[in-house]
Amino acid sequence: MAVQFFASCLVELLRPDVAAAAQRVLRAGGHDPRPVRGATCCGQPAYNAGYAPEARRVARRTLRALGEGDGPCVVASGSCATMMSHHWPELFEGTADAEAARRAAERTVELTAFLTGTAATGGSEGGPQPARTGDGESGGRSGEGQAIVVHDSCHALRELGAGATVRQALADAGHRTRSADGAERCCGFGGSFSVKLPAVSVAMADQKLDSFVATGCEQVTSCDLSCLLHLQGRARRRGLGLRFDHVATLLNREP
Repeated sequence: MAVQFFASCLVELLRPDVAAAAQRVLRAGGHDPRPVRGATCCGQPAYNAGYAPEARRVARRTLRALGEGDGPCVVASGSCATMMSHHWPELFEGTADAEAARRAAERTVELTAFLTGTAATGGSEGGPQPARTGDGESGGRSGEGQAIVVHDSCHALRELGAGATVRQALADAGHRTRSADGAERCCGFGGSFSVKLPAVSVAMADQKLDSFVATGCEQVTSCDLSCLLHLQGRARRRGLGLRFDHVATLLNREP
């Protein structure tokens, strides 16, 4: 199946290897990922900060780059997928791009939701909470490799229900996952929040990092690179021996 692929501006600028890994994973699943040429940002940073006109101006370029296709647009970011599928219709309401935004929202899907066949597009609300089974481990071939602790980013978890799809995609690829205490808590990034309230942001990151360390896992993953970069920076400052990789990178790696 031919699918449009939107990596997100953060991935393209800071970790293009994540985009490459995601496209390899899609190809391995029998799909033909076609990067959205000319796309930049989904407009989320400005939108979350309350600057709707500025967000519209930025997002319009990406919206128009998507074109008039009717196939899935797979997004390698839970927060960007949320912006496009849940908030674009509201952002562009009353403008000449309203109908295009609605159609784009209906076909936008986060990477792991697409890989697991989960319908998490078109403004669906809520969704499954972080999966926990038995002793806290789930999926994969028992006893093989190091377990992975999943960070559930806020947008992906609460608006897309991607807590379950990230774990399912990893399990399908043979990885074991483990849930940390307080998995539903924010990591403290929040885009402009971490700049406006740095002390609170750091305290929240430390809570998450302490919960990761308590699991005994060294590998942390998420469907959102922004959260991972925030946590990685704080972990390095504290001298913690944790590794942070986007879920696409791990799906492209043997367990």
